[in-house]
Amino acid sequence: MIAYSRRRFLAAATAPLALAACGNGIGSPGADKIDARVDAAFNFMYDTLPETQTLAGKAAGILMMPLVTEAGLGIGGGFGRGALRIDNVTVDYYSTTNASVGLQIGAQQYAHALFFMTPAALNNFRASQGWVAGADLEYAFSSSSRALTTDTTSLLTPVVAVIFGQAGLLAGATIEGQKYNRIIP
Repeated sequence: MIAYSRRRFLAAATAPLALAACGNGIGSPGADKIDARVDAAFNFMYDTLPETQTLAGKAAGILMMPLVTEAGLGIGGGFGRGALRIDNVTVDYYSTTNASVGLQIGAQQYAHALFFMTPAALNNFRASQGWVAGADLEYAFSSSSRALTTDTTSLLTPVVAVIFGQAGLLAGATIEGQKYNRIIP
């Protein structure tokens, strides 16, 4: 009886979080709302991680996902929408989704940016029917002093990922396995 009560409690406690994840971006006014969120995410990233300006200056294009929401209770998933910018101009809109199974409970929200450091990497992303982030990404991590590691290796890697603005109860954030698809908002 106690196990049943705990399961019911956990299901009831996480249901609103799961519903919030499902509503992320659904029914929004479209491109204007995405662009406003992308602008705010760039401003926040540059203010909190100024080293990302070095990456941005050298990148062929940047995909900014300003709000990704993930939730899980054994089975989890996530969703977000963002924009690809080349020379600081939005050229396409994308959604990202992921699914996971395992020991997990909770929800989180975060933002991330993919810096395409070479024209070939950017062209490969844009030409794909559904690009999946893999283990070949180079992650630029922020230390406790908010300094970002942007060494020579990062600047020579085809795609550099920066995750920031994390909030929530689900431990860790990674974008490996995220699928990106072009959308029309």
